[in-house]
Amino acid sequence: MTEPGPAVLRVTRSLAIPLDELRWRFSTSGGPGGQHANKASTRAEVSFDVAASPSLGPRQRARLLERVGATARAASGEERSQARNREVALERLRRRLQVGLHVETRRVPTAVPAAAAARRLADKRRRAQRKRQRQRPGADDDG
Repeated sequence: MTEPGPAVLRVTRSLAIPLDELRWRFSTSGGPGGQHANKASTRAEVSFDVAASPSLGPRQRARLLERVGATARAASGEERSQARNREVALERLRRRLQVGLHVETRRVPTAVPAAAAARRLADKRRRAQRKRQRQRPGADDDG
């Protein structure tokens, strides 16, 4: 028998949120499914309190507050089972937090290699020569 893994939501390598920090709500999902959809609470909504979470570092908290707000939420009601909707909602929350924490790497401009510049100038000369050859003889004497 295997032992269950730690009860955390792994967002990034540096951030794992204990599942007991997440709040769940369930409701009827509506849509297709007939009587089952009208009676069973299969729609799952998960929320995470960014402002009060002890799992976040100060930089992570500031970045998430700026990008996703004080509370991050995700919901799913597309599936017929509550368990599957929980999985989908949890994955959506993980993705939303991951995107909120993503730091764009600064682009460092590089110089154009000398060989590329020489190739570009050689191509320009070739094109100019080809265009000169297409002209009628004495065309530039019209002036």
